[in-house]
Amino acid sequence: MQEDKIREALVELLYRNSYGVVASNVLISLAAAYVLRSTVPPSWLAGWLGALYLLTAIRVLAARRFFSRNREPASVLRWAWLAAAFSCVSGLLWGMLGWVGFVPEQPVAFLFTIVALTGLVCGTVPSLSAFPPALVGSIIATVLPVMVRAFINGGDTSGAYLALLTGLVTINLYYCRTTHRMLRETIRLRLENVELVGHLQEERDRAQAADRAKTRFLAAASHDLRQPIHALSLLIATLAALGQRGAVQSGDARGLAGKAKSIVGNLSALLNGLLDISRLDAGVVTVARETVNLSQLFDQLGNEFASVAKERGLDWRIVESRLQVNSDPMMLKRVLGNLLSNAFRYTLSGGLLLGCRRRGASVEIQVWDTGPGIPADQQAMIFEEFVQLQNSARDRTQGLGLGLAIVRRTALLLEHPLKLVSVTGRGSMFSVTVPQANAVETLPPANRASPAAIAVNIMVVEDERDVLDVMVQLLTLQGHRVYAGRSAAEVQQVHAAAVAAGDAPVDLIIADYRLGDGATALDAIEALCAHVGRSVPAVIVTGDTSPSRIKEATASGHRILHKPISGEELHEAIVAACVDGKESVDS
Repeated sequence: MQEDKIREALVELLYRNSYGVVASNVLISLAAAYVLRSTVPPSWLAGWLGALYLLTAIRVLAARRFFSRNREPASVLRWAWLAAAFSCVSGLLWGMLGWVGFVPEQPVAFLFTIVALTGLVCGTVPSLSAFPPALVGSIIATVLPVMVRAFINGGDTSGAYLALLTGLVTINLYYCRTTHRMLRETIRLRLENVELVGHLQEERDRAQAADRAKTRFLAAASHDLRQPIHALSLLIATLAALGQRGAVQSGDARGLAGKAKSIVGNLSALLNGLLDISRLDAGVVTVARETVNLSQLFDQLGNEFASVAKERGLDWRIVESRLQVNSDPMMLKRVLGNLLSNAFRYTLSGGLLLGCRRRGASVEIQVWDTGPGIPADQQAMIFEEFVQLQNSARDRTQGLGLGLAIVRRTALLLEHPLKLVSVTGRGSMFSVTVPQANAVETLPPANRASPAAIAVNIMVVEDERDVLDVMVQLLTLQGHRVYAGRSAAEVQQVHAAAVAAGDAPVDLIIADYRLGDGATALDAIEALCAHVGRSVPAVIVTGDTSPSRIKEATASGHRILHKPISGEELHEAIVAACVDGKESVDS
């Protein structure tokens, strides 16, 4: 590709220099006609001037045509050889003049001929070195007739001029080679600089766009985080006011609890969405591709959304398929689930359809709805964070505008192309194209049974006093023995006291990622394992959504829990970590 651009630039330089050659031909030819008027027959001079000017006119027209047309790379070389042919013909015409003007007995005509031809030969280096065949052809056509005439005439003068021309041709060919290399290198560097400037401008524009998007993202996230927290604050104030009046009525308590649950659910949904985006941006999401049976996947999605369709009075249809695709089953289900959630959210009447079509070696999974549709000029922006075209009032029941952003990032990670077709007022079709898999039966993964209840000995490191107290209380109520502290050193002291009092085994470490004095959960786990004298399974709890922090925590290999977490999630993580730890010891 770069070689084609260099060649084109060299040929452009060749034709650009042709205008200077034309001007010199006109001026020198007029002077030659004047000097040789008494030496050469007028009819010969007239014919020679006519041929030279005709060639000059043709060269001018060819140069104008060259610069006025869009050229294909394959045609550039043809233009170069055309310019070389013009140069050869022009050199031959000047060589003919040298033949008739080589008359040593007439000093004025002879000296003019020698000077003119020498200047023309030297002038080929700057004008024709862009394409060496043009230079070589021009020089040979110019000097060959004169050299033959000098050889025929003989004598000291002819011999000296013959030697001069031979040396001149040799030097010019050498300088042509050097100049051509310099021109190529100069053009190559110029093209690289232009390409580098283009890349820098693209990177600058991309960085500016990312900065604007990040600012918009943070502003929207800050707003959406403040809203549920604000509602919770008002709810707590209401509960306190009711408590000051006396016992809270059961109906009021249930109403307040329902509102609190709804608010916490919206807050958790937002935080989970932010977490998903951060995990995708951090590159810590691992794709586990396998054969996915679309029939089973469609059945699962059909059951999940059946109650929503019934509640909303929508026609919910699934086109059965026996096709199998190659993808990450969990991530593919998440993509389709988000697309369906978005479709159900904005479809007020009519229905939705989930199906697929073969597309060569791929399968296009489609979600159709009869919603309001999306205007063409807004279809690109709906995959950005916090964008909700039909939710200008920011109704939290309509989602938070993160679902399609997660879909876009996940599909990009899976290398599954996304497609959107929408007609305003009639509905939309979202689709994801997945490679088709070979028709092989896949056995569902065996579910590992986990004990419903388990009691273990846990070290807990949490620098927030309120969170630490609540977690210790919860773990104790669940039947666990807890050694807790706000730092690894405090936990070591508590555990040492327990050891002094009797047996104090350690089965698990739970540590918050960010601790006091710049320490992290990784530092605490390392210190506690050294204290215990062996490697202990660990669970890291974090509320950090920074992609770099998520990447660092995930790289540790420990189980990660992202705040906010429920009691059930904490219990499941404890069970899973202990079972994994036991299996690693047994193996």
